[in-house]
This record gives sequence, C-alpha cells and structure tokens, in this order.
Amino acid sequence: MNSTLNPSMSNDKKLHIVMFPWLAFGHMIPFLELSKLIAQKGHKITFLSTPKNIDRLPKLPPHLSPLIALTKIPLPRVDKLPRDAEATIDLPYDQVKYLKKAYDELQQPITQLLQDKRPDWVIYDFAPFWLGSIAGKLGISTVFFSIFIAATGCFLGPVPILKGLCDDDRTKPEDFTVPPKWIPFETSLSFRVFEIKRVIDDLVRVDDENIPGNYRFGESIDGCDVIAVRSSYEFEPEWLKLLEEIHQKPVIPVGLLPAAAVDGGEEWRGIKEWLDGKPKESVVYVAFGSEARPSQLEVTELAHGLERSELPFFWVLRKVAGCEAIELPDGFEERTKGIGVVCSSWAPQLRILSHESVGGFLTHSGWSSVVEGVQFGKALILLTFLADTGLIARLLEEKKMGYSIPRDELDGSFTCDSVAESLRLVMVEEGGKTYRDRVKEMSGLFGDMDMQDKYVDNFLNYLMTHRNSNLKKL
Repeated sequence: MNSTLNPSMSNDKKLHIVMFPWLAFGHMIPFLELSKLIAQKGHKITFLSTPKNIDRLPKLPPHLSPLIALTKIPLPRVDKLPRDAEATIDLPYDQVKYLKKAYDELQQPITQLLQDKRPDWVIYDFAPFWLGSIAGKLGISTVFFSIFIAATGCFLGPVPILKGLCDDDRTKPEDFTVPPKWIPFETSLSFRVFEIKRVIDDLVRVDDENIPGNYRFGESIDGCDVIAVRSSYEFEPEWLKLLEEIHQKPVIPVGLLPAAAVDGGEEWRGIKEWLDGKPKESVVYVAFGSEARPSQLEVTELAHGLERSELPFFWVLRKVAGCEAIELPDGFEERTKGIGVVCSSWAPQLRILSHESVGGFLTHSGWSSVVEGVQFGKALILLTFLADTGLIARLLEEKKMGYSIPRDELDGSFTCDSVAESLRLVMVEEGGKTYRDRVKEMSGLFGDMDMQDKYVDNFLNYLMTHRNSNLKKL
C-alpha cells in the first residue's frame, strides 16, 4: 500500500466527483458503495442515473445524504426499447443493446451537466466510451472504474486489440478457451466454449444496433487518466501489476467494497425464522443475481438436483421482465416443503448470507455475489452464465475458493446428478473441505473494513494530488 496521506485529515479543499455507472444494478451498486466510502471522508458526490434507477437504489444513510446528490437524467427514447426499461433487469438479454443505444444518447445532457458543475473528477463505467473525451475537452480529470476483477481486464487485452486497431489472433470462440499470449505467467484463466459463445457477439460483433463491449472498454480506458479496479493486492497482485503494464496507466485498486448487511424489512423476519430452525452451516443459498437467466431446462435440473442433494436450501428464483415464466417441476415444492424455500420476490441477500445456518452459496460467479459470499465465509458452488463470470470462476478454481458444477463443454448443459453431487461435495463431504476452509480463510480479507478504508484513502490521496491535472494541459 502506497498511501502516505489520509485525505480525510487533509486541509485541502474537498473533492467534487461525478459518478456515472452503466444501467445495470451489478454496476450501479458498486459505484454507490464507492460513493458512500468517499463521502464518508467529507467529499461531495454527484451520482448520475435515470429516474427509475435512482428510485430503486438503496436508501442512503442520513449522515451521507447531504454529500451524495442522486441526480436523475431522463433516458432518451429509442426504437425497440420498452418504455419502462431503464436497467438490464427490465429486459431480456437480447434487448440490452437497445438500452445501450439509449444510454449513448445521453452524451449531450451529460456534457451540459459537466459544463455546469465543473467537478474535479468524473468516475465512469465501461459503457460510456465517449465520456473520457468529453471530460478531457472540458479539462476535467477522469477515472475509468472497472467493477470487474483485474484478471478480466488482462484477459481482454490492450487497447489496440480492444478497439480493433490491430489483428487479434482470437477470431472464433475456441480461441478464447486458452489464456492470451500477453499473459506472461502460467494460469488457467480462460472461457469455456459455452461461456464465450453466450457473450462473444456482445464483445466483438459490429452492426447498426451494437457497439461491441470490447470497443467500449478500449475507448473508455484510452480516454481516462487513471484506472480504478474493484480488487485488492491481497487477492490478485500479479493481475493488478500486469494490468498496469498492459495499459501503461496508473492502476489503483479501491478494495473489494464489501457491503454492510442492511435491515431486511418484513421479508427478513420470516426468512430468519425459517433459517433459525436449521442446523449451523447446513443450508445452501441459491441465487444468480439480476442478470443471469436460467432456462426452463436448467431450472428443472437445478430443482431435481437440490431435491436429490437432501440439503436444506433457500432458492431465489425471480421472474425476468420480458421473458417467459419458468415453471418448477410438478410436485417439487410439496416434496421439499420444510426442507427448502423457493422465493419469487426480492430477498435480503446479505442478511441471508450472514446467517450462521447458511453454509454454501450456489452462485453465477458475479463479482458482487462472490465478494458477499466470501466475506461471510460461505463455500462457493459455481454455475456461470454471462459476462465475465467464466473468468471469475477460473480464478476462484485456481485459488481453491470455488467448485464449478460439471457441464458439457459445448452447450453448457448439466444434470441434476452433477448438481446434487457438487452440492454435497462442497457442503458436507471430506473431499470438499479444501473449499470450505479456503473461503473461511479468505473471509477475513474480504470483510476487512479497516483494509477497505486504507484502499479508499490511497485512492483519494491520488485524486487529491492529481486533481486539475487536465487543466494544466489546456
């Protein structure tokens, strides 16, 4: 850690920072968590999103409300985007490209807002690839904040590769199933065939309806002054170092951003009562975040697998906007009554994971969910779906922090037997003790709020020292 100054103790003028995340709750929440940690040091935040998303964000602690301005920017209308869709959670996966088109129409209002507010820094996500250039012309310093682990950034590659300015040897899905040539050390970090097939079009396909994700990443990194990463030196030191070498820009980890369990409301009381009746570390919690959408066949296999495991379970299975309703197997809920719960509404995930009766977490490997599971010492059973979850799973497997359910390499299918066997291995059998012990060992790191505080201080020290550096160039 290179922090030599606690910015909260500095007499210098406090910073004003604009935050602009992508319209997915897996992005907005880490941006909000970082905003709260920065505001706790006395700095002012303007947090930008659309009206519906701002209204759906968790309530701010009263003492931070004066320092964080949740600012609504109306989302422009575009063809094929449903009128009430303002986040990825409101859409099937194949319609998210229309949300990105609407998001890109925010360039003019964002430019006007920056001209009016003249913040010290803008911290932005991968999607607004145009923001670095806009802020630079206004003399405003910029941070590209990657909510993805550093290993993902390294796998995607340098800016010329991302922007398609030079040839990439990877032209077909199978090319992404091995580590790329610019990773100089031994690693298993790569996609499996079925994982890359699900996301490759979004990453690299170019057409009238899609600016590929890789290009957005490349342009966002190219246009920033510094790269911030939701990670820590204790978790992936070699990847953070390599990311800085690849991009030749400062890379600053901001910590893992563990969240504090908030009041779960009325929902939590009933859930807690059910969990209280289960033995310690006996329950498997099943949830796949807001983005992953298991198919009917996958839900059927999961259900039969949970039943065959004979483990108590709490399964969050919410309906997805714009998608056909998923049905549980006939008689499943009756047969598992008292053993398991299927929750079709919002569930207080942090509260559930913090309960002592929960011993395992069957997760899609989304980074926020992984952080939450590990901070409470829950053994991880992995079932990847979209985005970079395959890469996160490989890293967790390398570190013996998670076990992936066996699947067909080409189509990603799995059986109820593989689900049941994986759950029992990781939760109760001697062969899974390594995974249980390793996560408990890492929970101290993932939930260390003092360490998190030092990372935020280090980040703010950099922002305080280098603010207005763009003005000096103009």
